[in-house]
Amino acid sequence: MILITGGAGYIGSHCVVDFIKSGYDVVVLDNLSTGHNQIIERLQDFASKEDVKGNFIDFINADIRDSYALNVLFNTYKIDCVIHFAADALVNESVIDPKKYYNNNVIGSINLLNAMVENNVKKIVFSSTCATYGEPEYVPIDEKHPQKPVNPYGNTKLAMEFAIKDYAKAYGLKYTIFRYFNVIGADSGSITGEWHDTETHLVPNILKANEEKVFKLFGTNYNTKDGTCVRDYIDVCDLARAHTLAYEYLKENTSTIINLGTGDGQSVKEIFSAVEKAIDAKIPLEECERREGDPAKLIAKPELAKTILHWEAKTPLEVSIKNANEWEKTLKTLNPVQKTEENFSRKAVL
Repeated sequence: MILITGGAGYIGSHCVVDFIKSGYDVVVLDNLSTGHNQIIERLQDFASKEDVKGNFIDFINADIRDSYALNVLFNTYKIDCVIHFAADALVNESVIDPKKYYNNNVIGSINLLNAMVENNVKKIVFSSTCATYGEPEYVPIDEKHPQKPVNPYGNTKLAMEFAIKDYAKAYGLKYTIFRYFNVIGADSGSITGEWHDTETHLVPNILKANEEKVFKLFGTNYNTKDGTCVRDYIDVCDLARAHTLAYEYLKENTSTIINLGTGDGQSVKEIFSAVEKAIDAKIPLEECERREGDPAKLIAKPELAKTILHWEAKTPLEVSIKNANEWEKTLKTLNPVQKTEENFSRKAVL
């Protein structure tokens, strides 16, 4: 059985879908601070269909900092592997409130590792980030690139990479650490998609632009092909698939660290134009000054993923944008979750 922390969130929920499609039983742990009850309900509905191979076993409304909840979970279910997404992930917020990020991303994750060791759970797939590389010294970026984060978010993810490697050496854990590049898209059936109360990602912000909300493009004077930042955009379903393959790899093989990206880069202007073409509409645009700390180019060298996991990004950019747009339509039909004290309960619901 697979435990997916943060499974009510964007990437985590897509990972739930892929594991269930692949025939695995899944338990989700999420405190719903950024995830949504409606996503859990949609995942449960998906898993109940007759042609689905695996099962959505349970949803645990709890926090990874709650040792009691984790131990109850591990004692209730025979967990073979933890897929760990639960984290705060807003770069600007991490600069303003680093305490929040170290408390959740580091202390919470260490608590999870401790619970794994105490309950003899030996495999973990960890969601890290290309933000651990900082300002790139060369592009494309391979896994041996120096890691020099430039913000607290990147620092917390790098700290957990060190912790996982130390725990593996001391306690016999096996791990795959994934360093993601820029994630876009949504499930093709609109089971789930990107849903953030504060949206910082490029494609949904372009799609949400209208007469009342102009899309702001930050920086047009970078040393790139058209003056705007270039990023490696990977489809979320391709990304999710890599986690299933990583778990299957860990059954028989040793630990590894892998970049997940396409190896290609698109500029902000290219993405903007692709979205306009996909939805056949003119989107209001305002060009603004560049933001501090935005590198000109971030592109992955993804060959290791292909060699080790036999994985590569396959979803075309236009399909990712189309699926994201369909999800935006679905999202408008969902009522926002009221974030009550109950949602933030640190007691497991079993």
